[in-house]
Amino acid sequence: MSRKQHKNHQQNGKPKTDAKKSGSGKEVIKLQNGKTRTHKIQANGKLNNNNNETVHLNGKHTHMNGSAHHHLNGRANGKHMNGGINGGAHHHTNTGRANRKHNGVNGFCRNGRTHKSSGAEHSVLLSRLSLLSGIVIALYIGYNYAVYLNTLNENRLWFSNIKEVEREISFRTESGLYYSYYKQLLEAPSISQGLVDLTQDNVTESWRTINVLERFNVYQEVILAVLYKTLPFVQDHLKPIFFYIDSVFVLHGMYVVALYCTAWLLSGSWMAGVLATAFFIFNKGDSTRVEYTIPLRESFGFPLLYLQIALITYYLKPTTSTRRQLVTLGGILLSSFFFVLSWQFAQFIFLLQAAALYGCTALHMVPPNKVTRLLQVQAVSLILFCILQFFNEMIIGSLVLSFIISALIDIKLQGSKLLPCSIGVRLGRLLLHIIFVLGLAVVINMFIKFAINLDADQHIFKFLLSKFHWGNTRDFDALMYLSNGAFEFLPLDTFTRLTSTLVFPVYATMLISNLVILAIAVFQNWKYYSRQEEAKKDDDTEVPIHQEGTIHLLSHRPELVYHTIQSVFFGIMALAVMRFKFLWTPHMCVLAAVGICEYSVWEAVLAKFGSKSEITVQCVRHMAAIIVFCALLSIVLPDVTAELEKLMEFYDPDTVELMNWINQQTPKTAVFSGSMQLLAGVKLCTGRRLTNHPHYEDKELREMTRKVYQYYGRVGPEEVHAIHKEIGTNYIILEDSICYSRSDPGTRLPDIVDITNQHLYDGATEESEPGLKRPKAPRFCDQIKYELVEYTRHFRKVFENKTFRIYQVL
Repeated sequence: MSRKQHKNHQQNGKPKTDAKKSGSGKEVIKLQNGKTRTHKIQANGKLNNNNNETVHLNGKHTHMNGSAHHHLNGRANGKHMNGGINGGAHHHTNTGRANRKHNGVNGFCRNGRTHKSSGAEHSVLLSRLSLLSGIVIALYIGYNYAVYLNTLNENRLWFSNIKEVEREISFRTESGLYYSYYKQLLEAPSISQGLVDLTQDNVTESWRTINVLERFNVYQEVILAVLYKTLPFVQDHLKPIFFYIDSVFVLHGMYVVALYCTAWLLSGSWMAGVLATAFFIFNKGDSTRVEYTIPLRESFGFPLLYLQIALITYYLKPTTSTRRQLVTLGGILLSSFFFVLSWQFAQFIFLLQAAALYGCTALHMVPPNKVTRLLQVQAVSLILFCILQFFNEMIIGSLVLSFIISALIDIKLQGSKLLPCSIGVRLGRLLLHIIFVLGLAVVINMFIKFAINLDADQHIFKFLLSKFHWGNTRDFDALMYLSNGAFEFLPLDTFTRLTSTLVFPVYATMLISNLVILAIAVFQNWKYYSRQEEAKKDDDTEVPIHQEGTIHLLSHRPELVYHTIQSVFFGIMALAVMRFKFLWTPHMCVLAAVGICEYSVWEAVLAKFGSKSEITVQCVRHMAAIIVFCALLSIVLPDVTAELEKLMEFYDPDTVELMNWINQQTPKTAVFSGSMQLLAGVKLCTGRRLTNHPHYEDKELREMTRKVYQYYGRVGPEEVHAIHKEIGTNYIILEDSICYSRSDPGTRLPDIVDITNQHLYDGATEESEPGLKRPKAPRFCDQIKYELVEYTRHFRKVFENKTFRIYQVL
């Protein structure tokens, strides 16, 4: 470098350096901080090192050999080569704005890979045509999936032909409770009056007045009710219940579009999107349960979550411009907000996501500033939701909010640059930072809960401890969760089904490969900075000048790093709690499709056979996707066709008879007690007041449920009567399917009541269950059938059919 060039470089705003040539053909650059760095000098005056890195101090450069290149100042114009799994070239700018030429539009390019050709305009035209085709196919799949769900619902229930009460009964358990608020808003004189009624509700829990908007995630019902009442053309063509279910099905159409776009963004090919949606749709038994529980909170939550994940994928791509990053952050905020608004378990999924994002930056695989913004977006969405839920304490005291705070503090303390140190020290620092974040999160969470006196979420920790046999395994709340099949460990036959449709083997291969490559990339990154540490001790050590995070295999795939770590967390959650397989399986479908269509994988494979043509790689990877798609169709098409041809009808005459009797024979102010699942339907179909219900997130409600369930235990009629007179119950509904359940001993509801009463349950002995004693009274729900005088003086049977018995409390 001449003195004139050096002077011009200083005038361009760069750090001042003193450079001189050494006698050994090297140039020693003295930095402003007094340190020196030595590089070989080529005849053309460029700085060169042993890593094939070329650095131009005037801010302009060309790059032909695929090695790393960087800009120290000015505007960079370059062709961004593929930074895939096999470690292509990487390109970063320190300051200024980088203008990159990409063979694609809006980030849907092939991982940023472009090639100069004489037919540039023709290439751009093909690129735009491919983009347009991909968008049209995405919309086509989304629309037809929504129609497919509607068809399945119609074929299974004959939904359009059955009575309204039968349609409502088909919304089982808590689904019926949530839909009842939509119905209540539509029946109110006005939306404003309906909202006031929801904030002063004494129907859902007869023994106290609650704010439904604070306690439950029912804002989606509010939004749908407002839309229905303000859109006359909708009222003219659709009944309220059809508008409701059609809206959910449309939302799930958006769900598959989000999966499609995520796979497209990760692989650079919309064929991966087609394959991902095919995996999802043809594994619907393990990927969604919207078909059977339409108003369930996850039916609204999962589409919004995967929309957010698709936007995060685009945001993390290095090729996304600053302006588009800001727009994408807005979309992430909106989708995150509506996600937490729609589902009470969203905070736990956010915790997994926050942990994955923190892991990305702790390993220095994703820029800290991007992770910081994403964590801040999560925090803002939680705070906005907390405000909208009238400062719900469960959100304020949530573990995810505490974790986000501790993670942001740690990222701030670490700074944006990776300081040089040895690999051993680096590993030790990583472990210390993880321990610090987890410990600080627990401390913050405990402090917040102590400050606001929060203990409503203790049942979750009791459940987790009992599940792994660490806590009180005889706790009523824990046993209620453990007896529910949705909260069991993930059954092994799940993997058998997913293997039969090709998803799991491809996914497992992709995930393991990504984890291995991630480990190598982390080691490469650490090794580079370890060499910097060595360079401090020896001024003659040659160290390549690299921008942070550009010297490893995944330099240009931060979005793939995020998905890899995120999938591990989703998998752990699904393995522990079966209900969350509906969180993991969609992500499994996306990564399996990406694994089949990944460009760099096929590029590496074909290179082994001496083929390096881009056209060949493109043809092979798309041909592989087509072959897998056809194989999948050959496996599932017979079952799918048979399912579409199978016509059934809703049939539950006993429940219909029960609801009709309640409507006709009891006053509207009557208070009913029964199983949580049944009472949700009672509220929906009859509007009667309840003692308990399926939304199990409140401590007082859980205690009330334990009390009213004594009629399934071995207690006397006087005790049951006293309990229900105290809370104002008028009628008790007993179900023979519960009283005489044939489930496994210890998991039946009567057994759970016995255990919490410290009574031996049916089939248990004092040796097998130490600490439990033999009860003195017979089982209430059975003994009351015989109408003995000690029972008839307190209860009078007023209704009975094959399934239900109703007793009036005297």
